[in-house]
Amino acid sequence: MQSLYPLFWILGTIILYMAIGLCSVLIWECVKNRSYLAILQYIGYAAVVIGVGSLIHAASPVMYFITVALLAGGYAIRYAATSTKVAKSHGVGWRQQMAKTVATHLVLLTGAIIFICPFIWLVSTSFKEEDQIFKYPPVWVPTRQVQVKLDGKKCGLSRVVIDGKNVKVAEILDLDDGSKKVKVLAGQPHAGEIMTVNMEKLSKIRKFGLRWENYTDALDFVPKGTHKGLLYLWNTLYVTILSVLGTLISSSMVAYSFARLKWPGKELFFALLLATMMLPGAVTMMPVFLIFRSLGWVDTLRPLWVPTFFGGAFSVFLLRQFFMTIPQELEEAARIDGAGYWTTFWKIMIQQVKPALAAVAIMTFMGSWNNFMGPLIYLNSPEKMTLAYALQLFQGEHSAEFGMVMAASTMVMIPVLLLFFFTQRYFIEGVTLTGIKG
Repeated sequence: MQSLYPLFWILGTIILYMAIGLCSVLIWECVKNRSYLAILQYIGYAAVVIGVGSLIHAASPVMYFITVALLAGGYAIRYAATSTKVAKSHGVGWRQQMAKTVATHLVLLTGAIIFICPFIWLVSTSFKEEDQIFKYPPVWVPTRQVQVKLDGKKCGLSRVVIDGKNVKVAEILDLDDGSKKVKVLAGQPHAGEIMTVNMEKLSKIRKFGLRWENYTDALDFVPKGTHKGLLYLWNTLYVTILSVLGTLISSSMVAYSFARLKWPGKELFFALLLATMMLPGAVTMMPVFLIFRSLGWVDTLRPLWVPTFFGGAFSVFLLRQFFMTIPQELEEAARIDGAGYWTTFWKIMIQQVKPALAAVAIMTFMGSWNNFMGPLIYLNSPEKMTLAYALQLFQGEHSAEFGMVMAASTMVMIPVLLLFFFTQRYFIEGVTLTGIKG
């Protein structure tokens, strides 16, 4: 029976999750209908479900499953009764619409939780002490050991069992065999006594706290010639900004030519352009490297940004599809006013494709910022490294110091996260409007 406990626990959690989602949608429906008494009933019922489930799940998975199933079943009966009454005012399909809304939101919420958990663990681990990183179950909220002053020196505070009693001790010295020398604090049995205790017998006294030293230590271990990593940041910004400019300028002009201009072999060349997207990067890696070596560009930043000024197949395709959705009348009106191809492209067409340009800029920024293979192939000098390459080298040198590695990874990720957070509306708009014909 015990082998089935995990199954009961998972089933109970799923039912509890669905009951809470259903409750949330019903509460929102009651808010729109101003049914305040029903809102209080649903909130109270949800609190009971969460509270009972939390109290029981650790004690007995079987009881947890049975209790949650009964509570969720009662909630479903309540939902059926409520939906029958509300259906009279909302139409026959209200119940199906409510079920569809609940299912959609639960699926989206589940996906969001699955994708955000690794990031939350990354940020949380960057603030943890070493002994908390590999604890199971995982520690999501970082804590720090309480410190006490003893003879003018800060010592960690712990508990240890002596003669069947828990006493507070100060950790005064780490020994080579892994044990610790501790001193019993005043006001307790054996006060002032110094003894040697194994690590397994010590229980650290903790409180909420963030270990910012992981971030400062990570910066301190960066080579001094890089000014605490600012040189890596400058190299990355230099390459990224030029890559974005190159991609926007070249891809927009090529896309406009494929979408609006008439010239022999246009469809054939566009098909060849799309065919280049099917070539693996490993196929062109060596020929491109030989070209850049013959130009004397190895160990420079030029191979990382110069190719973007020759366009990218995906960016050209995305912008071409957007150009094709713009009404032909705009160009015809511009020609009547005497505008040439360049004036029409720069003053009219570019203004209409700003959402697509924003999407291309964001994708190019993220790709260039996180580019690791390019710097690995072309760069040799430490002062010319980018953040992605430097982070990999840092991880290799400090692979056992996970707190510092996570802190460094978090610092590298922050600019990309901020960019996407503030520009996601333009990114989504550009991608979704690209497929609209009109």
